[in-house]
Amino acid sequence: MRVPSAPASTALVILSVSVSLLLASAPLRSAPRVFTLEPARSRLTIEVGKAGVFGFAGHEHQVVAGTFRGTATFDPQRLGQSAVDLTFDAAALRVTGQGEPPKDVPQVEATMVGPTCLDAGRFPTIRFVSKSVTAAGPVGPDGGDLALRGELTLHGVTRPLTLRVHLDVSGQTLAATGATTLKQTDFGITPISKAGVVKVKDELSLAWRISGRAP
Repeated sequence: MRVPSAPASTALVILSVSVSLLLASAPLRSAPRVFTLEPARSRLTIEVGKAGVFGFAGHEHQVVAGTFRGTATFDPQRLGQSAVDLTFDAAALRVTGQGEPPKDVPQVEATMVGPTCLDAGRFPTIRFVSKSVTAAGPVGPDGGDLALRGELTLHGVTRPLTLRVHLDVSGQTLAATGATTLKQTDFGITPISKAGVVKVKDELSLAWRISGRAP
């Protein structure tokens, strides 16, 4: 005996239910989130040490970044879609005065941004642009440990740089913390010295906490 076929409307209902179940079982993928970085809630510190025969006679300098701008894109499911683009104004770097006479601060700042060091008049910006982002530990929607491979442009010289960053994401806010070192001579900067016996170290120590907010 031949069983009559189901009406077309019944077949459409069965097909719709099957598609719905398939979509419900598929993992949901959220779009990459873009955070605008916020200077007022961030801090980048540069420690400038001293060296030379009479290095004890000089002072170490602590420098903080002033104005900057940039974005951070984070996608925990597809880290390849994540990225950072960060630009600092070289002339906005400031000496905190910690550990040195207050009267020396204006002169140190002028020398730092002047033609013998950063030469902010010719090279007004310092920029880091990531080229790839990979996991350096567990990573989830709330953040994790990342390796940012990119390029740093400083004093008109662009060099590759890898940064290790710990990322915390909470609601609409992002906070990235980390530390690294740079050599001034890698970027064509000659460490400042006085009479060749007191000078700053070639290697600079950087530490940061950069905050951002998503719309």
